Amino acid sequence: MTLLWHGRRPIGICVFTAPARTLRLRNRYFKLRQSRTGGGASAFALRLKRLNEQLWLLARVVIHPTYRGAGVAAAFVRQSCATCPVPWIETLSAMGHVNPFFEKAGFVRVGVVRKEGRLSVRGQAQLYGGRRLSAETSRKSRFSEPVYYVFDNRRPLPSANPPDAEVRGPSQ
Repeated sequence: MTLLWHGRRPIGICVFTAPARTLRLRNRYFKLRQSRTGGGASAFALRLKRLNEQLWLLARVVIHPTYRGAGVAAAFVRQSCATCPVPWIETLSAMGHVNPFFEKAGFVRVGVVRKEGRLSVRGQAQLYGGRRLSAETSRKSRFSEPVYYVFDNRRPLPSANPPDAEVRGPSQ
């Protein structure tokens, strides 16, 4: 988790969590395929485990309403990702269809998570890397087809702190 401060007041938060065990677009992006000729399921599971150890999910970004639209969010997300000790960060965004916010923050748009049929509440929760969803969240997201993004944290980024702001983190 990282916080964005304006003076002594926190005005933003980025929450990072462990990723879902597997995601079709992640497998495609990182060229993970289950071999049909050898190695089998156990080798594929080991590759997934190794990748997931190098990957965090950016689960939430919240900016105080007073500061929304002020141009601080993309720089805050970029700086928050740069403080993470993993080479890859992924995120899912239903708003990615209408606002390229994560692309402005340095993420690469990989594709859209298309649901085949209707997901159970548990299936929806797993899509976002968690175990549980509230009834309200489940109802709101059941038709969502979020955009999947990946951030390559292996390359240094230029300093992008918003004016008069300080990013502190991560803590987990």
